[in-house]
Order: sequence, then structure tokens, then C-alpha cells
Amino acid sequence: MSQKYDAIVIGGGHNGLICAAYLARAGRKVVVLERRHLVGGAAVTEEIYRGFKYTVCSYVVSLLRPQIIEDLNLPAHGLELLPLNGTLTPMPDGDHLMRWHDAGETRLELMRHSPADAEAYEHFAMLMYHLGMAVRPMLGTTPVDPTSLSPRALRGLADMGLKFGKKADYLYDLAKLMTMSSGDFVEQWFETPALQGTLAASGIIGTFLGPRSPGSAYVMLHHYMGEIDGEFRAWGLPRGGMGGVSEAIASSARSFGAEVRCNAGVGDVIVRNGRARGVALSDGEEIYADTVISSVDPKLTFEHLVDSGELPEEFRRHIARYQIRGSSGKVNLSLDALPRFTCLQHLSEAEQLPYLSGAMSISPNIDHLERAFDDAKYGNFSRRPYMDMTIPSLIDPTLAPPGKHVVSLFCAYAPYDLAEGTWEDQREAFGDAVINTLAQYAPNLKDIILHRQVFTPWDMEQTMGLTEGNIFHGELTLEQLFFLRPAPGYADFTTPLRNMYMCGSGCHPGGGVMGAPGKLAAERIIADTR
Repeated sequence: MSQKYDAIVIGGGHNGLICAAYLARAGRKVVVLERRHLVGGAAVTEEIYRGFKYTVCSYVVSLLRPQIIEDLNLPAHGLELLPLNGTLTPMPDGDHLMRWHDAGETRLELMRHSPADAEAYEHFAMLMYHLGMAVRPMLGTTPVDPTSLSPRALRGLADMGLKFGKKADYLYDLAKLMTMSSGDFVEQWFETPALQGTLAASGIIGTFLGPRSPGSAYVMLHHYMGEIDGEFRAWGLPRGGMGGVSEAIASSARSFGAEVRCNAGVGDVIVRNGRARGVALSDGEEIYADTVISSVDPKLTFEHLVDSGELPEEFRRHIARYQIRGSSGKVNLSLDALPRFTCLQHLSEAEQLPYLSGAMSISPNIDHLERAFDDAKYGNFSRRPYMDMTIPSLIDPTLAPPGKHVVSLFCAYAPYDLAEGTWEDQREAFGDAVINTLAQYAPNLKDIILHRQVFTPWDMEQTMGLTEGNIFHGELTLEQLFFLRPAPGYADFTTPLRNMYMCGSGCHPGGGVMGAPGKLAAERIIADTR
């Protein structure tokens, strides 16, 4: 038995749901097909152990575009963002660096370490703000092919030039960010090792680059372009974990008439005469539509779901060369009590809470990050990894039983391809390395762990369909950005197949829980099918 829709969206991650919501809002009959039992892709909340709810992969939100929140009325569907207090960086000597959300408090903290850094930090923050404002219009604009002379492309290039022209004073700084390493960039500004390490760490999140790798400075800027309730560079936790974001988007999509089906994995895209006609599910059911949209990554889409014989040879080569190396792991913990950091032992338990209610970054210096990358370069997980840590249950007590806590640890590096053994063999050893490193800063940690979940790139691929466990659906490097993402000539969300589009993080403007690819793809589809 077959069904017919205006549009089929493959994959129920946040971009797929956003694309479906916009299409349904425009009056299209849409179905979202998700292979798992819940929507969200990598942005999910799961109760792995009774009473303890983990944000399994993605863990904080900031990049989600305000226009999407408004257009889809997500607060009315349960979205509530709880801002983080700041970022704590424990130091090996027992001291700490705390960058508070409040600029005045941060200045006082930096003065304690380096008056020069306190002065420079204000100028650095202003520069990053202006660079973010210069680049941010591109996040909401479909890239144009610079080789095209079509009226649409020429208008797009002119519009981009006008927008950037207002920020032309920052062109030189932007050129540096696009080509430099995050480590070299921050060392030009600051002298405190903990500040250098924590800032540079934003350039290695989710990518197979070290802090000394050229191009990692752009990844740092990518993470600077978020906001919450109009507060630039603010990060927060969604109530209910990251699944709260996905469920709100799904609820909005349904309110516009979209159908969302779980346990509906797609096996193949049905193609006839160069045109996408529908999909065949893994159980054999066929569903037909005028338009087929894939929100999964380019490798999975074009190397597994689409018959390679239906694609141009040059396009197949581009997809084959597309860099999508997984490099990140995730460890989630259930705790019987709060961790006690050595750097905070001079404070009472109540005085420690504001520090623990933000993010905690295990990035004491740039060398710590680079040595962690050295392990990964040769196919090993980091023995002393970088970690971005939060305790979501401090902000949202519904995530753990009373008096207990859940901890989220984003970790680098965990390369998908191991030099020896498999991730099934090495998973727990990687978890041990994470716990041992964190215990150097919080000595009571091992005594209070009730449960742990270790999620490797292999697990992300097997469970969530992320090729090689790459959380961004592909590296955020210069050769894979803007009009080159995911392949030259196809950055406008189209594909070589007629009636088939892409809307995932493998498209412009890239990864993170941003939603821009889903929104931009929907706009293109609506324009093409109007």
C-alpha cells in the first residue's frame, strides 16, 4: 500500500523537523520519516537509567536562529531555554578562571590573573561581536554559485556584498579567522594559559582539527554567533534536555499539519528518469511524493540511500572526497552528589553552586588541547582529553531524582578510525580516560558515580546514523563552507536529482543546533514549487 505526499523528509533531526514545519506552514502535505523511536537525531533526551535523563549527544543550545523560534512559535510548544552562568576553567595549580555571563564580574576575575588580559578581553569580545555580525547574515542566506551568471546568482552576490560592505572594516580580521588556527589567534590577544586554552577550545569542537591547525579559528567564530533572548554569545540548556528542543519543533510541525512517523527507516530513494519520486522504507513500504528532502548527511544520502548510477560522476567524486571524520565522544554520568572541584574547596557548598551551574572546561592551556589531538592524529583516543562539562540537573531538577545529578561531558578526541582494535573493545577504556582526567580536578568523582554512558563516534553512527559519528555532518573547514558545502554547484540545497533536496547540517551554514539549513531549504523548495 502506497501513500502520496507533497514532500517527504528523510530523518527527524532538528533540521528535518524545521524544514517540515515551514513546508507544512506553507500548506504542503508533509511526512517526516525517522528510523528511531523518537525524533531529534543527535538532539535527544533519553532515560538510560531509571530517573536519570541524559542529553545523549548534543548538550547545549545557542545557535538556534531566533527567527525560527518566532516563526514556529516554539515557546508555545514547550521550548524554554535556561541560560548558563558562565564558564569555569579549573587550573592544575588549584586555582581557577571563571568567565561569568556578566562582563563586569568577568573583568574583575581576569584582573586577578592578568590586568593586561582584562583590558584586552573587552576589545576581543567587541571584535568577535562585529565579526559575528559581519558573517551572521550569511547564515540566513542561501549561498550563490560565484561561477554562475544567472540573474538569481548575480542578485545574491550583490546582496551579500551590500550586507558585508557595512562591516568592511573587519575584512582583514575575518581573513585571519578564516585561515589561522584558534591557538595562534588567541595567543595574539592573551597571556593567561587557562584563558588561551578555553577560548581556543571553541575551535576544535566537533572537528578533526587541533588548536594549532589552520582553519580552526573559523570554527571558534562559528560558535560565537549564537544568542539567547537577544543576548549575543549566550549559551543555555533547554528544559527537559536537548530533546526538549526537538519535541517543541516536532509539536510545531504537527500543529501546521505535518505528519511525523517514528520507527520508519528509509532504505532507498526511489528514482525514475533522473527524478526523485519517493522512498522505500526498510520494511518494504513505498511512499511517494512530489519532493524528497534528505536531512541526513551527504555521505549517507548519496552513498547509501541513492543508487550511485543515478548520480553524475563528478558529483560522486565530490561526495567521496567530502571530509566527515568523527572526532568527538560523549560521556554521561549519574551522580550520587555534586563533584567537589579542588579549585573551589575554599568556598562553601552554597557558594560553589553558581560556578557549577555554568559550563566547566577542562582546557588548562593550549598544549593540553594539542597533546589530546596528537593522540587522535595517530588513531588513538586522547589519554587526557579536552572536556566541556555541564551539570544540567542543577538548572533543571527534573532530569535526576532528588539529591542526585546528571553530568554531560563532551570530549575530544575520539577518532572514528582507531589504529588498534574496535570501539566496541575500546569504549570503556575511553570512558576511564575521561573519568581519570576529570578526577584530577574533582577528586571525589569516582566515589559518587552511580552510572555512566560512554558514547563513541561508532555509537553515534550505529544509533543515530551520523556517518563516522561526525556531529556537524562534515568538517567545518574552508574547503567545505559556503558555496562549497556539500559540493560545488549544490550549496543551494538542490541535488543532481530533480525534485530532491538536502536540508541537514551537511548543507550551508553547517552544524550545531542552528536550524538554518532546514529553514533555508524549505524556502528554496517553496520558491521552486510555488
